[in-house]
Amino acid sequence: MRLALAQLDVEPTDVRENVERAVSAVADAADRGADLVVLPELFTVGYFAFDSYARTAESLDGPTLTELAEAARDHEVGIVAGSIVEDLATTSDGPAEEGLANTSVFLDRAGERRAVYRKRHLFGYDSAESDLLVAGESLPTVEFEGFTVATTTCYDLRFPELYRRLVDAGTTLVAVPSAWPYPRVEHWRLLPRARAVENLLYVGAANGVGQFEDARLCGRSTVFDPWGTTLASSDDEGTVVLADCDPERVASVRAEFPALGDRRL
Repeated sequence: MRLALAQLDVEPTDVRENVERAVSAVADAADRGADLVVLPELFTVGYFAFDSYARTAESLDGPTLTELAEAARDHEVGIVAGSIVEDLATTSDGPAEEGLANTSVFLDRAGERRAVYRKRHLFGYDSAESDLLVAGESLPTVEFEGFTVATTTCYDLRFPELYRRLVDAGTTLVAVPSAWPYPRVEHWRLLPRARAVENLLYVGAANGVGQFEDARLCGRSTVFDPWGTTLASSDDEGTVVLADCDPERVASVRAEFPALGDRRL
């Protein structure tokens, strides 16, 4: 399976421009043979545009996901629709009857919604996210091209117990839409790789780029294999990162180095 990470240059608060860039990136990735395209966290409005969350919130049937579903159908690719600000009052299966969530959606090649993941760990340090959003509760997985695919979002990378739960659910590839800023770039280099190594699975960490008032996203989207090897990576400019991933590689690494069988917790 060819995995694409769409490292979008996110324009703060400009939803229309950002969605057009996302659709263009999906088309570019598909033209280059991608099977699955992962978009960054809150690519529609920009993670740090906190004052715009409520104004730009959408339903799962709203214009952004409708347009991306059409792109999935047109190009016959799966899409992890990064994340959007979801209006929970428009859904019946959310973690709350109202409020906002940081929500990623897995769209298959037919544009059908296969899974909805709402960010579980909300960033509290010097951030408004935990005040503005409702944390998710479910951990869905999707079977796609021989992989069991799960999604986590950005700050979730700091909580390894979440990934152990995904391993127990059979996950072999984790897509990680993110909006990781420069002051913690070394953590961004480390954590996706650590999650790949300790869980012996693929991790595709898709970051955005772009400047906000007091933050700059660091890019460096990367695909790691189950041994922690970097298959493809980028700098801090808008681009599409491509890597070929083999589901048999997960099985072979786990057989060669069966560390998961030695777990005691």
